[in-house]
Amino acid sequence: MCDAERRLLANALLDISNEWFVLVSESCIPIVNFNTTYQYFLNSSQSFVMAIDDPGPYGRGRYNWNMTPEVELDQWRKGSQWFEVDRELAIEIVKDVVYHPKFKDFCRPSCYADEHYIQTMLSIEAPQALANRSVTWVDWSRIAAHPARFGKRDITEEFLREVQEGQTCLYNGQNTTLCFLFARKFAPSALEPLLELAPTVLGFG
Repeated sequence: MCDAERRLLANALLDISNEWFVLVSESCIPIVNFNTTYQYFLNSSQSFVMAIDDPGPYGRGRYNWNMTPEVELDQWRKGSQWFEVDRELAIEIVKDVVYHPKFKDFCRPSCYADEHYIQTMLSIEAPQALANRSVTWVDWSRIAAHPARFGKRDITEEFLREVQEGQTCLYNGQNTTLCFLFARKFAPSALEPLLELAPTVLGFG
């Protein structure tokens, strides 16, 4: 997975006009319009990569001591796979030859590199550049191995408003309710009601 992410970034970097790089999945949707998304990245002083020190079995419990000395236990981070990085950080990810080999050799199931590699590497090399959160909303409130999935019957104006404005976060050091630009996971059946609500709720005229 991380090899694929690095190849995607490498190809996107070939276009010198690309300044920001966002990883989303096929089940993601935009929850604000393009102009809002563009301005959010343009004016942000940091990139949006979630990287937390989780002491539990799904965080530090996945650490392999063979990672030393490149990655020590207290440097190990976990976070959402869905990230946004600027051009400088994208280059750091693509050119990395220090951390990637370690993850390739020693982060194997039940260690999942897409939840640890970029998060750990950037936390070590450029911690000040990270907002330490994702801009992709996901519902983990259900007790399951995977986040909640939303279909046609879930899509209402109230639901989308809650996704858009239901949390508070920091943006350039200030509190804001605009924390997320994308959301997942949405089933194909959600497309019709999403298109109906897009002009009024999502701002797609």
